Amino acid sequence: MRKLWPGKLIIKGILDADDARHAVDTGADAIVVSNHGGRQLDGAPSSIAALPGIVAAVGDKTQVLFDGGVRSGQDIFKAMALGAQGTMAGKAILYGLGAMGQAGVRTALELMRNELDVTMALTGTRDVKEIGPHKLFVTD
Repeated sequence: MRKLWPGKLIIKGILDADDARHAVDTGADAIVVSNHGGRQLDGAPSSIAALPGIVAAVGDKTQVLFDGGVRSGQDIFKAMALGAQGTMAGKAILYGLGAMGQAGVRTALELMRNELDVTMALTGTRDVKEIGPHKLFVTD
């Protein structure tokens, strides 16, 4: 595929560290950690559970994006805290589009941005570059 396509190559549907490394080795410009790339098993791991291992496997060799249930600014914060450099938010945008057209898309994006801002404020985070696993409050 890389030989046929000179543009940016983004591979979606990565759930395994070995697959992530292979994508990088074959020239992917970015990967999308996602468990809904088409056909999946009922027992496939959640995207958020797979994210930290994939980030550890590829390091800074490629951009790691996250997709899977992103519907709020808190979801964006969590994905970034686990190493994603950005997220996709298809459902939220589609819901906005269906409800109010272009204005609904704008509203959905503004809501998510505002929720991210509030989440950052509540965790003492001033810049998205400061978001990391130390900002998650996990209880055993």
